[in-house]
Amino acid sequence: MINEEDLPLSGTLVVSIEQAVAGPYCGRLLADQGARVIKVERPDGGDFGRRYDRRVNGEASYFVWLNRSKESLCLDLKDPGDLALLWRLIEKADVFIQNLAPGAVDKLGLTKEALAERNPKLISCAISGFGPGGPCGGRKAYDLLIQAESGLLSITGTKETPSKVGISIVDICTGVTAYHLILAALMKRQRSGRGDHIELSMLEAMTEWMGYPLHYTHAGAPPPERAGAGHATIYPYGPFPTADGTVLFGLQNDREWAAFCEHVLRRSDWADEPRYRGNDGRATHKNEIDPVIRESLAELSSAEALDRLDRAGIGTAEVRDMAGLWAHPQLAARHRWASVATAAGVVPAFLPPSGDGWRARMDPVPALGEHSDAIRAEFDAEHGT
Repeated sequence: MINEEDLPLSGTLVVSIEQAVAGPYCGRLLADQGARVIKVERPDGGDFGRRYDRRVNGEASYFVWLNRSKESLCLDLKDPGDLALLWRLIEKADVFIQNLAPGAVDKLGLTKEALAERNPKLISCAISGFGPGGPCGGRKAYDLLIQAESGLLSITGTKETPSKVGISIVDICTGVTAYHLILAALMKRQRSGRGDHIELSMLEAMTEWMGYPLHYTHAGAPPPERAGAGHATIYPYGPFPTADGTVLFGLQNDREWAAFCEHVLRRSDWADEPRYRGNDGRATHKNEIDPVIRESLAELSSAEALDRLDRAGIGTAEVRDMAGLWAHPQLAARHRWASVATAAGVVPAFLPPSGDGWRARMDPVPALGEHSDAIRAEFDAEHGT
């Protein structure tokens, strides 16, 4: 049983008007570490992420992943009484998060100035697609749209076809960035005693993660080519066919290249070939090296190829599907699976990493409005109503 007081954010109150992925992921990361996260939802259906699919016993896979360990409070923010209750929550909160459409919270009076006036110690975090102001400030944004705007689509996929990343990478990036900025603001507040406001856009969060291709194109240099499951600038790196399947491996330095030549290619003479020295040399002469690698591996079974790669000390990977990830022996050996209760029953879930002195909280996924009555009673009582 987890001792709630041992969790790093125990005693921290988070109020979050969140939907979809970026805001809910930030909120869940805070809840994992012990924060009390009150998720404010519309009475007429709540977070639309609840209806993305029905794959988890009738519940949405995204919602189950992103919303455990939270309390669901239904509020009609057009109703003066419900808006007043929200303000009472915010006045008691340590953190306020929102990722509504541009301008939505301002219309409700929840500006950063009003928030700071009502609760000077509050850490407020506003998540949007592009950030306020500028030519794009009022535009809606979704994960795929920012994958395009940030240049991610231009470097992902095959040479012929750009492809989106298979997960909501921009939303996840934004949620993680908001999480660590909130933690930093909470630490700053310990010294100053004052709250802060965080204005975070999906475009800016993803641009930070695009640092390698951005710098690679410094001073107008050409961008990295799309390389499918390979790598645009490191070689050899990626999947290679064998006689009965595929092996995936990557080389990082000349020491690994020498071992690869000796144990895998059986071409020790290539280890000291000046043209193939350094990753830049190997990438430049890829057209000479690639046919030899493919010819050598085509004569081997996957098991034989992996044996040679292991003896050479080369990093390899098995290309797993989702069933393979559920069954991954390393995750089982490290006890990384737990369970989470939902309105449709208990389901398995990945247990996030934590410190030696605590374990991430894995409390139930809330039904829509499940905690409304209790929260109303609690905060109405504190208000004397």
